[in-house]
Amino acid sequence: MARIRLGMVGGGNDAFIGGVHRIAARIDDRYELVAGALSSSPEKSAASAQALGIPRSYGSFTEMAEAEAARHDEIEAVSIVTPNHVHAAAAQAFLAKGIHVICDKPLTSTMEDAKALEKAVAESAALFVLTHNYTGYPMIRQARAMVEAGDLGEIRIVQAEYPQDWLTSPLENEGLKQAEWRTDPKRSGAGGSVGDIGTHAHNLACFVTGLTVEKLAADLQAFGTGRTLDDNAHVMLRFVGGARGMLWSSQVAPGNENALKLRVYGSTGGLEWRQEDPNYLWFTPHGEPKRLITRGGSGSNDAASAVSRIPSGHPEGYLEGFATIYNEAADAIRAVQAGADRAKAMGLLPGIAEGMSGMSFINACVNSSSADAAWVSL
Repeated sequence: MARIRLGMVGGGNDAFIGGVHRIAARIDDRYELVAGALSSSPEKSAASAQALGIPRSYGSFTEMAEAEAARHDEIEAVSIVTPNHVHAAAAQAFLAKGIHVICDKPLTSTMEDAKALEKAVAESAALFVLTHNYTGYPMIRQARAMVEAGDLGEIRIVQAEYPQDWLTSPLENEGLKQAEWRTDPKRSGAGGSVGDIGTHAHNLACFVTGLTVEKLAADLQAFGTGRTLDDNAHVMLRFVGGARGMLWSSQVAPGNENALKLRVYGSTGGLEWRQEDPNYLWFTPHGEPKRLITRGGSGSNDAASAVSRIPSGHPEGYLEGFATIYNEAADAIRAVQAGADRAKAMGLLPGIAEGMSGMSFINACVNSSSADAAWVSL
């Protein structure tokens, strides 16, 4: 198939996440990046576009949406990789023009904006994809398939954690842009660590188990001097159907780099997965020794193989996880263009429903913590 003509909002030449998305879009050769509003100033946007070899540069996403929609070779999809507070307005501008949107998580910075975006998605013929990239890892797909197949029996306990240490020092006061906007409520939203990485842990727990959080009780802390947003969160979870869980997210835990971990226990077995060893999945049938399942190795299932690119024993993880989201988004875009139903075309892709679930999770955590860790319904 012809490559999908892709645009990008945010993600200038020196932006980490912009580079990640550009690499992910190229891995399976499904996209061609042809336009961008890469910075908040036209001059910086033009300089980044020139450095990256992007043919068309715009000074704002509104200008870009209008101009691209009027072209005969307009972009078919746009990748939004800005700070959280820009997500909703940018996505709405392109959805209104029928341009498919691939947006970084969380959905946006406020529930008000999230609801407006949800309405825009419902009214548009275009797709909305949220890049919860960890759902694209092969062994996460394996774990989900095993839960669906009943290999763990009835799910009872879900433990998710995502500790980091990079905000242990006040980097937001030292000119680091990534720290500045993530600790700013106006740009990040109501949640700090719970919004930035806690939403990943929440999404992963729900994706693998197929369960929905019904209630939670959260204790959020801002250990960093002068911070108004949490940098550490402890959350107890109650799932629809009776399963129980706990979630920990932290960006002030020295010794942890990107230690996302998921453990799921059922009536007949358990699973354990660590993002820093993403090709390994531990499975323990009750009463039997632990079994190590490796990506592409003995015991690996079709769900894992479908999103694997290289032979077993070779590291495959973060960039490939993003690439899986982009690859499946490309399939969905082509399917919709050929007349397929939007919901069916999305398949396992995270979209507006997962985005709204993440926003509800953030708000419930903040509300619970402000009420001395009271139980709050989602």
